[in-house]
Amino acid sequence: MRRREFIMLVGGVVTCPLAVRAQQLTMPLVGFLDNRSPDAPTDLVQAFRQGLKDTGYTDGENVAIEYGWSEYQVSRLQELAADLVRRKVAVIAAGSTSTAFAAKAATTTIPIVFITPDDPVKLGLVTSLARPSGNLTGINWLASELTAKRLELLRELVPGATRIALLVEPNNGRITKTTVRDAEAAAHALGLQIRVLQANTSGEIDAAFATFASDRPDALFVGTSALFNARRIQLVHLASYHRVPATYSGRLYAEAGGLMSYGASVTDAFRQMGVYTGRILKGAKVTDLPVLQSTKVETVINHQTARMLGLTVPDKLLSIADEVIE
Repeated sequence: MRRREFIMLVGGVVTCPLAVRAQQLTMPLVGFLDNRSPDAPTDLVQAFRQGLKDTGYTDGENVAIEYGWSEYQVSRLQELAADLVRRKVAVIAAGSTSTAFAAKAATTTIPIVFITPDDPVKLGLVTSLARPSGNLTGINWLASELTAKRLELLRELVPGATRIALLVEPNNGRITKTTVRDAEAAAHALGLQIRVLQANTSGEIDAAFATFASDRPDALFVGTSALFNARRIQLVHLASYHRVPATYSGRLYAEAGGLMSYGASVTDAFRQMGVYTGRILKGAKVTDLPVLQSTKVETVINHQTARMLGLTVPDKLLSIADEVIE
């Protein structure tokens, strides 16, 4: 081998890793802030990555994602948000209302794309849906605003029900307050009684259901919560074990065996969050990205679970259902 060729070969071996490292350093860094644990929302993370991919960004190739998981400890969110700011992320994707507020408190300059089940103007995240000011925009998947309708559908499916247990997560403070208020107002209009049960952990979910032995409700309304979404298998199994008809906020519950769900797709909301994140990476300004509201609301009925509970699904509900799981 000639000396010139040898030098080029050695140079290639030495500089190639440096070139890869340089490429990694130039990748935009996205912060993903979530109050779940890393093993819980795999489908939601995949949806977020798909949204990024739809705009031309693939994790590990031309974008890097730094995850901040609070493991359901709300007290850690502020610390995690501050850490993402210190890492100089280009965008923060906030997967819940509580993470959105933590990110908002941590920075006024880094763009934040959030997901919330409630009206973000009413919550105070943005001042306008059409043209959000500041550094926040996002997706409202309309779970909280559908509380009254979801209670009406539950009453139609279980017409003899009068006592409804409402399960909420106190740590999800703003959303819980709205859910309880709206559920109590709707229950009063329908002549129903609401009993509020609270759970912030898996163990507390078990404890809430254990009360059914002495104070059994006619039906169960499961509130919107990142914890509940992650623990949906546990919730569905407990409802089946206690033979309590239950309604949930999204189709993932019904697909897991839950009786009925009514709401927009949280999976699609995470995909949209990925799309908005990608658009910001491409140079779009937050103020030019209106807050998106889910346009499709689904009713999903698990007919097999209904039969197991001895319920006859009314023809009216079957006719309006977007999907009936047999």
